[in-house]
Amino acid sequence: MSIQLVVFDLAGTTVRDDDAVNRCLREALATGGVEVSREEVNAVMGLPKPQAIAALLAARSPDATPPPSGRVEALHCEFLHRMIEFYRHDPSVEPMPGAEECFARLKRRGLRLALDTGFSRDIVQIILHRLGWDLPGFLDATVASDEVPRGRPHPDLIFEAMRRAGVASPVAVAKVGDTPADLREGQAAGCGLVIGVTNGTHTRAQLAAHPHTHLIASLAELPALLT
Repeated sequence: MSIQLVVFDLAGTTVRDDDAVNRCLREALATGGVEVSREEVNAVMGLPKPQAIAALLAARSPDATPPPSGRVEALHCEFLHRMIEFYRHDPSVEPMPGAEECFARLKRRGLRLALDTGFSRDIVQIILHRLGWDLPGFLDATVASDEVPRGRPHPDLIFEAMRRAGVASPVAVAKVGDTPADLREGQAAGCGLVIGVTNGTHTRAQLAAHPHTHLIASLAELPALLT
């Protein structure tokens, strides 16, 4: 079956990140007296952010006890504040190299395009508006992590993107992302293609250890895979 829908990740895949998500998450945790490394945050990148925060806190508990939900919520609010300020005002916010050209080429071929993300809807809307991606017809669907029962690496985000875009079979879906959670999500959904992009948060060597059909250096290479 040929590909009908391409589901892209947001930060680090289609939107330039410059480590902002990692940095803001570390800064938010630091306000609660929790110091974590860039590598530790990268290990949970792509997950819904409350889940990522809970995992980082639990890793610091002697018996991996889940943290109180109130503490996770407070740190997540701090993270949201920092991310919203970044995406509203930072001059570095822009599409990843080749992203918009890739979108245009795939649209001309009649493919449907969706975004899914570990961000909540409030951050998604700020990004879409900042880049002009909220114009009618630019995308066929966007799905945020707070709009489905389970985030990555579960398949719920992809299944909801399929529902919104009107695509019935996951075999007709290509999932594209820059984190292990993206690749595991694509595998869990049974996507026909699971494609890792290596110019985001993770290197080719880091993504190679996770389920995928292809690894590409940038989105400029994607249209050739879908001919």
